[in-house]
Amino acid sequence: KTSDFLAFARVVKGRSVKIDTFGVPATTKVVAELKETLVDGASVWSILENAGVRMTEKASCAACLGGPQDTFGRMNEKALKCISATNRNFPGRMGHKESQVFLASPYTVAASALTGRITDPREMLG
Repeated sequence: KTSDFLAFARVVKGRSVKIDTFGVPATTKVVAELKETLVDGASVWSILENAGVRMTEKASCAACLGGPQDTFGRMNEKALKCISATNRNFPGRMGHKESQVFLASPYTVAASALTGRITDPREMLG
């Protein structure tokens, strides 16, 4: 949802992610809001892209639901680990049944993307 992306943007603004990071808006409304919502004069969408987040305009719940193999952001390999701000988790939820998915707040997901490990976001927030 838009508020999750806004929280994420507040952490990563002016920084660069260290690991593969995917932004998958669930609806076209969220895509539009991310492009229209400004933080210090920059759109949330541009803040995320400038931080190295791979964004998609193809709004979908497929990544969170472990959609088809070619789904943007899907966990296709058993050795993959992911931290996500989605709302539920079980084996295979985001793809391969042996991948590991850790659920966290958007702030923790953002801080973790910046460090490459699960990170307390308080060290990065003003």
